[in-house]
Amino acid sequence: MARLNVNPTRMELKKLKARLSTAVRGHKLLKDKSDEMIRRFTVLLREDKALRNEVEQELAATLRQFSVARSVMPGYVAETAFALPSVAVKAECEVESIMGVNVPKVELCSEKNSEELPYALPEITSEADSSVERVTALLPRLVKLAETEKAVRLLADEIERNKRRVNALEYIMIPQLEETIKYIRDKLDENERAAIVRLMKVKG
Repeated sequence: MARLNVNPTRMELKKLKARLSTAVRGHKLLKDKSDEMIRRFTVLLREDKALRNEVEQELAATLRQFSVARSVMPGYVAETAFALPSVAVKAECEVESIMGVNVPKVELCSEKNSEELPYALPEITSEADSSVERVTALLPRLVKLAETEKAVRLLADEIERNKRRVNALEYIMIPQLEETIKYIRDKLDENERAAIVRLMKVKG
């Protein structure tokens, strides 16, 4: 490991010892942070996987039901039923901090446009009607899935960055400082021995 290019003086030795102490303490803190982030990431990942499976199953069931509806009625009527909004949705976006990482927090506020459905009941079948209701009920979970996946992605990026910092401290900076401190100590000891030999020669 290459040492730092510094003058081998006692003042420099003191500075490097302080830097080494800070680097070791910082390495421990970053390692602890990394471990906790990985734990939180694992919890979020499990939640994301469960939510994704649930949403995909519900979407598949809704699309199957919609396909049945389209087979017994004109396609444009069924598509119009899906296109017309039955609720007005407002999203309130906030930021939540997970181990210093800002992740989005989205709250949906739904308000019915009216007491009646946005289409005439005689025009569509019960399957299409049920599909519209299922899609409307699925929207909050879709938003929650997007929120969770974004949090997982942001945490993964931060874990990767933190890992690079930990590795830089562990394999580059701390060994360099230790090697430089050892070099300065050896140099100072050598200078001290040379000074003692000179004194002995002078006395002799």
